[in-house]
Amino acid sequence: MNILLGESIMSKTKNWLIGGAAIIAIGAIGYLSFGKPASNQTDGKVVKVGIMSGSKQDMSIWDSVSKTAKNKYGITLKFKQFSDYNQPNKALSDGEVDINAFQHYAFLDASNKATGNKIVAIGDTVISPIRLYSNTYQKVSDFKAGDTIAVPNDATNESRSLYVLKAAGLIDLKAGLKTATVKDITKNPKSLKIKELAADQTARTLSDVQGAVVNGTYADTAGLDYKKAIFVEPINKDSHQWVNIIAANDKDKDKQVLKNVVKAYQTQTTKDVIKKVYDGAELPAWDSKQ
Repeated sequence: MNILLGESIMSKTKNWLIGGAAIIAIGAIGYLSFGKPASNQTDGKVVKVGIMSGSKQDMSIWDSVSKTAKNKYGITLKFKQFSDYNQPNKALSDGEVDINAFQHYAFLDASNKATGNKIVAIGDTVISPIRLYSNTYQKVSDFKAGDTIAVPNDATNESRSLYVLKAAGLIDLKAGLKTATVKDITKNPKSLKIKELAADQTARTLSDVQGAVVNGTYADTAGLDYKKAIFVEPINKDSHQWVNIIAANDKDKDKQVLKNVVKAYQTQTTKDVIKKVYDGAELPAWDSKQ
């Protein structure tokens, strides 16, 4: 073979191999840059989540969410548990955790005002509805003129209870209020007597009054069967402030990794776990129309 010709052929072959390798490399870079699914852009990320300690039900829910986050988005969730309700927001603001999940909108609003923190909700989780109970009647329409209904006397639970009575069609309230009192009742067609008591006493008065609005904690303590409540707080614009949330620092709210954690929570699988562990005592809140 002609040496020059052989060198020419070898040179062309080398150039072709180099060029082909370059094309493959460019294609690979293009795939990594543009073709990679959005769900995989958070592969290998770790998100620290602040939650309250002591709830086996909540931990069961988050165990399920962790699996979804890992399998679908490549995100590992690590949990930091707190025993004091003032701790998770401080930890979030200080950067000890990336998100927290323990509070509702009303709590967050009060916390931000008290501390100056800039923490925002990035996703809804559940609501723990309060309920209207009665040992006298089977349904709301059975209430008669002059009947008495007991409600908690602290500002937060009293307001919430009055909005439950409004939703039940028993009273009406002034528009545009975040916190209502009995003085804000504008319509009371059956002239119901609203009896204000300590929150832990409302359930105990059911033998003396025709109805009582009781929140979940005290209903459990009193041994009430929440399935026998004659009215359950609906998820609407009046109760939205009581919906529990996943929260993040305002500066981090648009991070895809945190959005994907919310997506991992807000699934049918999570709904099924909530139903299993709470059996209706708590309800998924993210699909509600307010």
